Amino acid sequence: MIFCAKHLVTGDGTTVIEDGAVYVDKEGLIGDVGAAADVKAAHPGEPVTDYGDATILPGLMDMHTHFGYYYSQPDLFNYDDYMIAYYALNEAHRALRRDITTIRDVSSPSGLLKQLRLAGEKGFVTVPRIIHTDTGMCMTGGHGHDDGIVEVDGVDEIRKEIRKQRRDGADWIKVLTSNREPVPEFTQEELDAAADECRRRGIKCAVHAGLQPAIQMCIDAGFTSIEHGTFLTLEQAKQMAEKGIYWTPTITAYTVLYEFCKKTIEEGVDPGNRIAVKAMRDMAFFEPAYNAYKDNFKKFYDTGVTVVAGTDMVLYGAPAYPLNRELALMVEYGITPLQAIQTATENPARMLELEHVVGTLRTGLEADLLAVKGNAAEDIHALDEVLGVFIRGEEVRV
Repeated sequence: MIFCAKHLVTGDGTTVIEDGAVYVDKEGLIGDVGAAADVKAAHPGEPVTDYGDATILPGLMDMHTHFGYYYSQPDLFNYDDYMIAYYALNEAHRALRRDITTIRDVSSPSGLLKQLRLAGEKGFVTVPRIIHTDTGMCMTGGHGHDDGIVEVDGVDEIRKEIRKQRRDGADWIKVLTSNREPVPEFTQEELDAAADECRRRGIKCAVHAGLQPAIQMCIDAGFTSIEHGTFLTLEQAKQMAEKGIYWTPTITAYTVLYEFCKKTIEEGVDPGNRIAVKAMRDMAFFEPAYNAYKDNFKKFYDTGVTVVAGTDMVLYGAPAYPLNRELALMVEYGITPLQAIQTATENPARMLELEHVVGTLRTGLEADLLAVKGNAAEDIHALDEVLGVFIRGEEVRV
C-alpha cells in the first residue's frame, strides 16, 4: 500500500517532503519514503491512497496518560475491577481517535495496563502501543495516596517495591514527590535510592515533581524523566539537558485546570458550592503554574533539554487526550510546528528506546502513521482534523 499527501512530515523536527509518499509492505513496515512519483515508480501495481491537500506524519505518542484513573468519576462506587477494565479500554479508544498510536501510562491500578496490552496482542481488543509503569509510589500520606498510589517509606521499602514491580512486568517505575507544598515528600536519600535501584534493575523511572526544592532533588538523583517540572528554573533545565533527563511538561493539564478555576470564579463563588470554593483556593496554584509555562517554555526548550509531550488529563469532563492542544500551546509559546511534532514522535521514541521501531517515517520502522487535513508543518492546528490513523499499516477503526 502507498499513502500519498501534499506534505510528508518525517518527525525528526526538520524534514518535510512535498508531494510525498510512504510505501508500507505486507508486514506493516515502512518500505520506502520519498517523493510520490519516485515511490510509485519503485512499487508499480501497489494500491494508492492519496489524501490530497493533507499531511502524513508518524503516529503521535502521549507520554503521560492514566488509562485506569477512574477516581474522578462521580459514580465511583460503581467501579469494580470489571468496570475499571472497561473504562481503561474506552480510554484507549479515545486516545486512538485523537491520533495517538503509542502511550506511556504512568500509574493506573496494578496490572491493568499489562493485561490491556496483552489483550491487544491477542487480538481481543484494539489499543495503542502501550508502555506502562505499575501503580506509582509516594510516601505515606503523599501525593496520590488517596488515588490508589502505593505508600512506601524509607530506602528499603522503596527498593523492595521497585523490585516487586519489575518482577510483575512494569516497563517503567513512577515516583511522586511533590504536590502543591514546598516541602518535598521523599527525602534525598529516598530519591537517590529509587533512582539507583532503577539503574541496578535496568528499568527507567519517571518522577512527578513540580515544585522546589523537589525538582532539584530529582535532578540530583538522576531520574529518566521529570513529569510536570512546573516551576523549573533555567539553570535546572540546563542541568537536565546536560544529564540527559527528559522533561514532560504537561502544559495542557495545568492550562485546563487554570481555565476551569477561572471560569468557576468568574461565574460567582457561592460559599455553599464546594466545587466553587475549591476552585478559588486552587487558583492560587494554577494561575502561577499557567504563567510559568507560558513565560518560560521557550527559554527552557532552547537549553537543549529534550521535551516529550504528554497530556495527563484526569479531570472529570476534561477533553480526551488533547495532545493536539499540547503541541499547539508549545507553538504558541515559541517553538515551530515541526519542533512541536518532534516532541510527540522522535523524542518519545528515543526516551522509550523504540527509535528503531517507531517515531519517524523511516524505512524499516513499523508503519504507525497519521493523516491530517492541511499542512501541519506550517499550521499545528492541522492536527485537529484527523483523516486516518494507522498502526503497523492497518487503519484503526474504534
